[in-house]
Amino acid sequence: MEPLSRRNILKAGTIGALGAAVPARTWTWSPQGSVAGQGVGADPRWVWDPEADALVADLIERGDVPQVNALLRTWKKNGQALPDGLPADLRDFMEYARRLPSWADQEQLATAVRFNEKRGLYLGVLYGLASGMMSTVIPKEALAVYYSQGGADMKDRISKTAKLGYDIGSVNAYQPDGEMIVTAVKTRLVHAAVRHLLPQSPHWTPVAEEDIPISQADIMVTWHSLPTTVMRKLTDWKVPIPADESQAFLHSWQVGAHLLGVKDEYIPNSWAQANSQAEQVLDPVLRATPEGVKLADILLHLGAAIDAGILTKPILGAFTRFMLGDEIAGWLRIPREPVWDPLLRTAWGPFVAVREGLLPFPLAPKAYWLFDEFLRKFALLYLSQARPISIEIPVTNRPETSHG
Repeated sequence: MEPLSRRNILKAGTIGALGAAVPARTWTWSPQGSVAGQGVGADPRWVWDPEADALVADLIERGDVPQVNALLRTWKKNGQALPDGLPADLRDFMEYARRLPSWADQEQLATAVRFNEKRGLYLGVLYGLASGMMSTVIPKEALAVYYSQGGADMKDRISKTAKLGYDIGSVNAYQPDGEMIVTAVKTRLVHAAVRHLLPQSPHWTPVAEEDIPISQADIMVTWHSLPTTVMRKLTDWKVPIPADESQAFLHSWQVGAHLLGVKDEYIPNSWAQANSQAEQVLDPVLRATPEGVKLADILLHLGAAIDAGILTKPILGAFTRFMLGDEIAGWLRIPREPVWDPLLRTAWGPFVAVREGLLPFPLAPKAYWLFDEFLRKFALLYLSQARPISIEIPVTNRPETSHG
């Protein structure tokens, strides 16, 4: 019989916010709703990335990572040959991992470009303040980020996250002169390194729910915090989106999930299936952790520090409250903002309708341009954080001196 421990309890039930055991969620989402259309149906919480994990653990133990990182800094474009000098096992893996799936549809990927061009201002804000801030109340993600090497430099960490959103939304995302394939493959290697390193952390292991971080389920939880959450918000805001553009946006993220190492049987094949999966794996897990609260505060300060004008911490906090709701804002200790909170509640809907040409100009010009300025400023902030940045394989966890 296994000894009683936090992890063993968690295998039978999840520890709630007050420490009480509650029934574990059972994986019931059917692989028939996936891009593969079939699968074994294994619970993705206990599935990782065995190909990448064994390889990267070996690279770290062999001491090859510094040389590999130096070489991979020169690998930037999808169609570019891998640099000479890479270890043979890594080269073989990357040549395999960089291939687009057989079901990738170039016509849909081209349509996704149109969607991203038309909705770029919304997407910048949503990726940053809806998806980005939501990540701080996804407990496993918050803990993994905080205690890994990236948690010690959140500006660098958010830059790498921004690069993923920037690259997938670029005109040439999956084309030979684009960078999304490179970004995804490098991120897959980073995830494998974190899986090897975090279980060695004396700080992560006592608070983690799992023995190994970043399972296939965890990646899909984060995935849903991005495209699924974005589409939910655009739908809530009544932004008119043609069906082919909506499907194409989803398709670009389906391809992205595949390149990040997610098994096709876990990637939803439609928005209906995406929402169904998110209702099971994303919505129920959201809660506060001390680490997530710290990360949220750092993120809000980052935006304010970079732009001291309209992107102040109170305004960023008000947008976070508006995007994610009062409960999550309360978890993150975001104070209410007496001017922007009611302004967003009452004027954002009409503002979106005006921008989309659905209404004449019903708002005071000052309110309209205030919102428009915020969108443009935040999009600039988001994009500026995406470049230049090098995604590199870590060899350590968060430094001991940076805890607190």
